[in-house]
Amino acid sequence: MQILTWNVNGLRSLINKGQWNALEALDPDVICLQEIKARPEQLNHEYIALIDKWNVFWNPAFRPGYSGVVTLSRPSWLEALVSLGEERFDSEGRLVCTRFPGFLLFNVYFPSGQRGHERVSYKLDFYARLLDHCDRLHAAGEQIVICGDFNTAHREIDLRYPKQNRKTSGFLPEERIWIDTYLGHGFRDAYRELYPDRVQYTWWTYRLDARTRNIGWRLDYFLVSNGLMDRVQDVCIHESMMGSDHCPVSLLIDG
Repeated sequence: MQILTWNVNGLRSLINKGQWNALEALDPDVICLQEIKARPEQLNHEYIALIDKWNVFWNPAFRPGYSGVVTLSRPSWLEALVSLGEERFDSEGRLVCTRFPGFLLFNVYFPSGQRGHERVSYKLDFYARLLDHCDRLHAAGEQIVICGDFNTAHREIDLRYPKQNRKTSGFLPEERIWIDTYLGHGFRDAYRELYPDRVQYTWWTYRLDARTRNIGWRLDYFLVSNGLMDRVQDVCIHESMMGSDHCPVSLLIDG
């Protein structure tokens, strides 16, 4: 099974740029999109015709034009949920969880802390709430894949200029430690397990020609339960795929 994650920075914008066919050409079995900035009723007939080829589960934000995630799958899932049980998180459309044979797949758009201290606190609370939920699932014997835009570069290797960004949200110590915490609670960073020394990024600012110069950050991850790591065949960062300030990342897993 190939699972693809992509922060598209606007689903309608991505389709308007002609990138939907290129996305499908990667031949994923499951597509997890974040920051879709749209509700289903906002899509015209052309967009619906593209998406309706898939089994689709939406979780748009209450606020129009903001946040939101959607999971699209060729195989049918067994069940789905969109709630962490806390309105301040659920209202922003940040999660879809779908069950496939052998594992639960979390499509997650973690909050950004770029708008100030209050949003950094919100971001850290979200990390904690999701991990608490995953801890209960692990305790019940579940296997989990978390994918999406984590809005955090974990280590210095994961961004071009770490020293210059130590006080920038996305590389703050209190944000980075949460990736360590997840790894200490039964998860592996699948890409870094396979490629411990490889330097690749998944996000580039639109400013200063950053993508051409490859001044980027690795913000998009697949965290997999320890018990799934031996089923992971590859993780691929599709750096050449345009259409967003992020690029897609795909996980190839047995099953």
